[in-house]
Amino acid sequence: MALSGPIVLAVLFGALLHAAWNALIKSGRDKALDTALVHSVGIFIAVPLVMFTGLPPVAAWPYMAASLLIHIGYYIALSGAYKHGDLSLTYPVMRGCAPLLVAMGSLSFIGEAISATAWAGVALLCVGVVTLGLSPSALRENDEGRRGKALAFALANAAIIALYTVIDGLGVRISGDALAYVATLFLFDGIPFLLLVLWRRPGQRRAALGYMAGRWKLALVGSAASLGSYGIALLAMTRAPIAIVAALRETSVLFAAVIGALFLREAFGWQRAAGTLVIVAGVMMLRLG
Repeated sequence: MALSGPIVLAVLFGALLHAAWNALIKSGRDKALDTALVHSVGIFIAVPLVMFTGLPPVAAWPYMAASLLIHIGYYIALSGAYKHGDLSLTYPVMRGCAPLLVAMGSLSFIGEAISATAWAGVALLCVGVVTLGLSPSALRENDEGRRGKALAFALANAAIIALYTVIDGLGVRISGDALAYVATLFLFDGIPFLLLVLWRRPGQRRAALGYMAGRWKLALVGSAASLGSYGIALLAMTRAPIAIVAALRETSVLFAAVIGALFLREAFGWQRAAGTLVIVAGVMMLRLG
């Protein structure tokens, strides 16, 4: 397995899609409802896809079941992070800490080793991503009292991301069909979290449904971006080491920083520029490794 040029370009495009749907959630008034809506409407995309691809083989189902359960925790931590902190603070921390955990998990649990050069690329990407997120401007924009909660949610989510990445990387290889695997995931993925969000709002369900009725079109776009992003990543994991794909995917933080600056009025300072250069160096190391 090797990281070819086409795989690099595909994963970078998937990273752009990933940053886009996260920015959509951050732009909304209700982070938990927007998170639930983006993924629950994915069923309308997943159903025709599954009818086209068919279901994955039975051997892949335990991995999908585990992933679906872990994703509920992911959505809870994601909406909590965005509730307490800016996209520019929480998104890089979540995504920047995960690749090293994925690399260690891949080595420890599935015996997938990567070269020393690739390890250096993973480390550089993580440093660059966290540098982008913990810039002085990002810290100033977040209230000190809420910042701790935002970072706690983000760090917890980094571990969750690493866990489901390794599980899905194994599952999609067993499946042999990335599109069937990701379509089936999205068939069941969003509804449990949506039900959980509504259950926790017994006196606000009418207002919640009204809010979602006004956001469903944007949510459908976000859901398509999320499915496309993860589908590209899973396809890449069948052709390149899981740890390398996971690290490369976190270049999405660059796109998130740009989206945050251009559309969400979040500052972009010199430290983020430095983080960008470190990330680019990391990508080059991954490609060489």
